[in-house]
Amino acid sequence: MMGNGWFWGHMGFGWFIWLIILAVFVWLVVQIASRNRSGGEGSTRTETPLEILKKRYARGEISKEEFERMKKDLME
Repeated sequence: MMGNGWFWGHMGFGWFIWLIILAVFVWLVVQIASRNRSGGEGSTRTETPLEILKKRYARGEISKEEFERMKKDLME
């Protein structure tokens, strides 16, 4: 006998179980945070060249003429 749970609750595996629970909780928080930061499960989808071109035009990185020429090149 170990004295009414003294071994399991205070000196034995009791702290170890709480440590595992804490580690799992921290791991879940990190996973959720990284998923939210990267845009969720759909973030693994790669952009098409046309989507990239549209974004560049929308940001003003290229002119309308450059956009039309590059779009035509992509469509060939």
